[in-house]
Amino acid sequence: MGRWRGFLLACALALPVGLAGCASDEPQYVERPVGELYNQAMNQLLDEQYQQAAQTFDEVERQHPYSTWASKAQLMAGYAHYLNDSYTEAVNALDRFIELHPGNRDIAYAYYLKALCYYEQIADVRRDQQMTRQARNALQEVVNRFPNSKYARDARLKLDLTEDHLAGAEMVVGRYYLNNGHYLAAIKRFRKVVEEYQTTTHVPEALHRLVEAYMALGVVDEAKATAAVLGHNYPGTEWYADSYELLTGRDVTPERDEDSWISRAWDQVS
Repeated sequence: MGRWRGFLLACALALPVGLAGCASDEPQYVERPVGELYNQAMNQLLDEQYQQAAQTFDEVERQHPYSTWASKAQLMAGYAHYLNDSYTEAVNALDRFIELHPGNRDIAYAYYLKALCYYEQIADVRRDQQMTRQARNALQEVVNRFPNSKYARDARLKLDLTEDHLAGAEMVVGRYYLNNGHYLAAIKRFRKVVEEYQTTTHVPEALHRLVEAYMALGVVDEAKATAAVLGHNYPGTEWYADSYELLTGRDVTPERDEDSWISRAWDQVS
């Protein structure tokens, strides 16, 4: 995670500054030159005094709301909150920047930083995945709005990870239902992985679990069709070996069925 924070700091420091001055120990409520305030905030940021830096950036905007430094201070306040792991405050600051300055040259950075605030709060797959969904949506927005930016390149990589995480959460619930004999509920979860997260690493297992659930219910035709899809797309996996053994142990073999939902779903996505 430190690598990404270093990357963000490099981006933040690359924002045009052009002011010079020394940090001051004067109380913040005293009206001070914009350059003095801004440089104090930057010094606090570099000294890892993130909360103080955010407060000082806010003071830049409060004391000099019509200066060109007000918008820069808004963005940097969001960055300081992010470094402090104060993600709610960071998102609020970034949303304000985005709303007030949609045409700013650093708007892509603001959207990207907001996405990271959600991304770094992604919970274990056994917990609620609302934050993961928010991260996915925010990362997708970066890709859609700024497809050729350096932020979009990283956002695409993180999107793949969020998709895999969401699929993993569905698998956890599906396995629970399967192990407890709630086969229809399990099928619903595994189908979601196959239909919505087909590029993730969880698909081979999801297909096998579908075979297990269908066989447990006696829905042999769907089990055969699902195993056929599994064997065609992931022939060398342990999951296909397990499905094949399960079917042949009951004198059944995988067989593609064009009328099955699994065949139609796979053809649409592939």
